[in-house]
Amino acid sequence: MSETANSSVNYDLIVIGAGPGGYVAAIRAAQLGMRVACVDRQYFGGTCLNVGCIPSKALLESSYHYWEARNKLSHHGINIGQISLDLKMMLARKDQVVRQLTGGVGFLFKKNKVDGIIGSGKILSPTSVEVKSGTETRTLDTRRILIATGSAPVELPGLAYAGKNIVGSTEALAFDPVPQKLLVVGAGYIGLELGSVWNRLGSKVHFLEFTQSVLPLMDAELSASLQKLMEKQGVSFQFGTAAQKAEVKDGKVHVTWKSGDKTGVEVADKVLVATGRRPVTDGLGLKEVGVQLDPKGFVKIDEHFKTNIPGIWAIGDIVGGLMLAHKAEEEGIAAVELMAGQAGHVSYSTVPGVVYTHPELAQVGMTEADAKRQGREVKVGKFPMLANGRAKSMDDIDGMVKVVGDAKTDRLLGVQILAAHASDMIAECVAAMEMGASTEDLARMNHAHPTLPEAVKEAAMAVEKRQIHI
Repeated sequence: MSETANSSVNYDLIVIGAGPGGYVAAIRAAQLGMRVACVDRQYFGGTCLNVGCIPSKALLESSYHYWEARNKLSHHGINIGQISLDLKMMLARKDQVVRQLTGGVGFLFKKNKVDGIIGSGKILSPTSVEVKSGTETRTLDTRRILIATGSAPVELPGLAYAGKNIVGSTEALAFDPVPQKLLVVGAGYIGLELGSVWNRLGSKVHFLEFTQSVLPLMDAELSASLQKLMEKQGVSFQFGTAAQKAEVKDGKVHVTWKSGDKTGVEVADKVLVATGRRPVTDGLGLKEVGVQLDPKGFVKIDEHFKTNIPGIWAIGDIVGGLMLAHKAEEEGIAAVELMAGQAGHVSYSTVPGVVYTHPELAQVGMTEADAKRQGREVKVGKFPMLANGRAKSMDDIDGMVKVVGDAKTDRLLGVQILAAHASDMIAECVAAMEMGASTEDLARMNHAHPTLPEAVKEAAMAVEKRQIHI
């Protein structure tokens, strides 16, 4: 099935993959005057809109409201009596949000005259793509091809996805009923977010993590603080532990684990395996046309997103690096602007990352440890949310802001935020870094009062030990 599909058209660009990177690239290319088709084997919006970013955030929001009603509203003098969970309505709302946004992608394709095609795309040559839609197969001609097929969850040996009991992130968006006990293998951002959802809704959630901490790629101090806050919320963690195998017995999952010389078994109703993602390259015909992959299966590209085959480009999760929707979007825009002779560019040093727990953890640029590993002399300013007036009024005082600057030049190197609405607060820090700001620039920016971002200003002031409110 397709919105528009015309095999007689010679396209300027065919985009394979309609996730955030692919559909954004297709629309931008159309704006630049190209005749564009965007092909996806399953749905417009890709993983992010359908079974990733959007539905998980919808559930995070709904589950937080439920948790807040049970645990925090009374602090504000709001007593609402008996509280019950309508899980089916919550899941239906999540699905409605997804439908609205994926339908919006189809509308944007029509508006920008992009031919949106649902079907499996296979590259036959740098100038032709075979598309299979049900029983129909056709070949589309094109001047260029952009691969944007994204990533999929990694299955672990011994913990292969098995029906409804051992699952990946997609299935963990729709548990019904709420599992009494949920075992999460992997304490990265996907595991923490989905674990938070089901913990708030009543599951006993336990994490098995191979490394020694949650979120090993983020600021160690704030990650440790987030771990402690999540433990207060009721989840538990087991570090330095490898999940080895799982067996389903009498409707329960028995997971064997190993930690050093110790072994044991955890029994749970559901097991979520959230240990990373892999590039989706199957069925694309990459080997046949000679597109080079790296040892981990990612498509190899140059600084202009070109593969080794002239006319074939690639962006997003499939090329590695940060597997983030907004990074893929920027790469998609930059790639097609370069195709059009413009100066497309992605500033990878200012790509923000966010973990949507509560509080949220967001960061951009270098952590203090990153900077020191590069041999930089750094200066750091910190400010606790406890001392922020807006946070107090909201009853959300957990967390802090850290600002990392170069001790010699005062250049702003990075910002890390653990706070309610950290995902919103990080935006001004991205802008500051894009403009080459110093910590002094950030400290002298005028912030409205009372607001959460005042904590960013105070942390920047704290770099030179001149913070006011602590």
